[in-house]
Amino acid sequence: MTETAKKRPEFRNINAFKDLTTYRMTAAAWTSILHRASGAVMFLLLPLVIWFFDTSVSSEVSFERFTSAFSSGLGIVPGWLLKLVSLGLIWGYLHHMFAGIRHLIMDIDHHAVNNQFGKTSGLTAIGLAIVLTLLLGARLFGLY
Repeated sequence: MTETAKKRPEFRNINAFKDLTTYRMTAAAWTSILHRASGAVMFLLLPLVIWFFDTSVSSEVSFERFTSAFSSGLGIVPGWLLKLVSLGLIWGYLHHMFAGIRHLIMDIDHHAVNNQFGKTSGLTAIGLAIVLTLLLGARLFGLY
């Protein structure tokens, strides 16, 4: 190492309260963390998804019960909470899909793995998931 080169700081003992609050994560880091979070959300809510699917396709009566659960609620659970959980599932699926496509592109084309691609693809994945979630959420809550 030359004398003029700056020495990079070493972090051996990271203080979670002091160091992590000042750390600025990149768009690629946020996308990767949210990819894992969306996968966990989808896995944990899988029983609800199975119930949604089973109730909606079993019969006409069960489909009516399914649609009325979103408007009037289901037992002690209000309808708006079911819609909000469904919106979380919609976001989880969309983000996981777009971030997964991003990871597949990086696996296929190793030349795409650089800082600019990480930033651009990360922001694109997050942006597409948010925009489509807002559009589908507006439909779910009856705005159009």
